[in-house]
Amino acid sequence: MFTEQMQEAGEQVAQSQQEMMKQLLQASSANPLEDTSAFGPMNMGTATFKARVQSGGRISIPEPERDALDIEEGDIVQTIVVPVKRNREDQS
Repeated sequence: MFTEQMQEAGEQVAQSQQEMMKQLLQASSANPLEDTSAFGPMNMGTATFKARVQSGGRISIPEPERDALDIEEGDIVQTIVVPVKRNREDQS
């Protein structure tokens, strides 16, 4: 039950973040002549995406996000990890 609540909370957080980014992007595109908006995706410096945990606990950042955020191999990034879905039987 607790894991289901955490999964649901994680999904709600991800949806809220995506909605917030959409609203920020819509607000920044209100004036198409101003491409230096502080709310533009390149100026935000953040991305929200789902990733699958690989062997050794590795999580890959998708190429479009790496390109948009100018992340290269060896860069240090900060992450917030929220479990969304587990493909295994809960052992409660």
